Amino acid sequence: MAQTITQGAQVTTGDYRRQAQAELARLKASVPINGRARNVIIFIGDGMGMSTLTAARIYQGQKLGRDGESFTTAMDSLSHAALVKTYSHDAQVSDSAPTASAILAGVKLRNGIIGLGPEALEDDCAGSKDKAIPSIFAFAQGTGRATGVISTARITHATPAAAYAHTPQRDWEADSDMPVAAKSAGCLDIARQMIEQPVGSKLDVILGGGRSNFLPATTPDPEYTDKTGRRTDGRDLVAAWRKANPTGTYVWNERDFAALKMAGDGKLLGLFEPDHMRYEADRAGDKGGEPSLADMTRTAITRLGNRKTGYILLVEGGRVDHGHHAGNARRALEDAVALDGAVRAALDMVNLKDTLVLVTADHSHTLVMSGYPIRGNPILGIIRGLDGQVVKAKDGKAYTTLGYANGPGATVDAPRSDPAATDTIALDYRQQALVPLAGETHGGEDVAVRASGPMAHLFKGTIEQHSIFHIIHAAMTAKVGGAN
Repeated sequence: MAQTITQGAQVTTGDYRRQAQAELARLKASVPINGRARNVIIFIGDGMGMSTLTAARIYQGQKLGRDGESFTTAMDSLSHAALVKTYSHDAQVSDSAPTASAILAGVKLRNGIIGLGPEALEDDCAGSKDKAIPSIFAFAQGTGRATGVISTARITHATPAAAYAHTPQRDWEADSDMPVAAKSAGCLDIARQMIEQPVGSKLDVILGGGRSNFLPATTPDPEYTDKTGRRTDGRDLVAAWRKANPTGTYVWNERDFAALKMAGDGKLLGLFEPDHMRYEADRAGDKGGEPSLADMTRTAITRLGNRKTGYILLVEGGRVDHGHHAGNARRALEDAVALDGAVRAALDMVNLKDTLVLVTADHSHTLVMSGYPIRGNPILGIIRGLDGQVVKAKDGKAYTTLGYANGPGATVDAPRSDPAATDTIALDYRQQALVPLAGETHGGEDVAVRASGPMAHLFKGTIEQHSIFHIIHAAMTAKVGGAN
């Protein structure tokens, strides 16, 4: 772990030199692990671009009363890193479907498509029949490894679905989302694929949101009296999962999750919300209660670890992305910090000699960190300069360190409001944006991948996103005691 220096008048040139020398010694001491990864844990922060990583690091440190700028996160402690190109087969700026599929299936796809090669066209069910590409989860199951998928989004959302589904339209999460022509052509909605198809039906641990996609429209939700399922085909997929897994356990609230035997060896299905799970900042207010991402990760590692042949686990911090789309940096950062907590939990539990742990993002967002705020300035606050005074723009108003290139925080035909006149740290505050849009968009710049464990040293330089799959595959198939 990197040595940190808290900024202050007492810090000297020598302190910084000693910090750098300590880091150099750590880097020199790092020895690649050439061997097979018995286990693999893939953390994906949806939309967790470079500016989000930096802002979340500062935010986490400041919340702990530490020097945020020099704070070291669990993600920062991973030993190897690379930059990752995120363009899709047909777009400069990607959505989560092709990027997650690139990571988990090793091929670039068109925007909007999950688990089908670039020859497949969006919405073309009939033409997609022979274009499925197997994911790393299909490979892992073929080797006898246990498999698990966790997400704070709907478990049928693009990133988790890339582990087990194949569809020309990422939005076909329930049958009610599908056009008649697609159903007639034989395409299955993503929820049915999770329950009925070869990879989804073999998943040992499934934890996330999206309960309504598995329940009939006539079935009341167990948590919210004003909600029902979304399925129009009359199928109760939760009941179908229970029938197929008589020794398995289904949970939908924190109480039942907390009562689980962590070391249990039966399959586990947890669907904690009809839609996405709550933002981390709002989780305490959930009616039925929801486990934290770290708690779900601990449970999954414990249960999957029972398999002598090893396991692969996907953990998605899905709501980082949603906070950004809403122009709400605080909720995005809270969820990024929660993902870091899950990474820390995993690192505390696994042996990096046989477990490859990697953290990446599927794409970035338009979040920017700018101005010249004094060190220690609240990352969500207005900018104060080195003299401690509020820095004002040419319109005479303050501005915040964090902002967006586009999104709902922009004004239309009206003067910009003064952030100094409001609480920019408030949970519901939307950062100001340049281009007015109903929802902020993804960003197209490179993202980071960081890793420790067997073959982690292969993550270096600048790589294609779909190469991540091939590095994971190489780690899982390396000769014991040395690479192939």
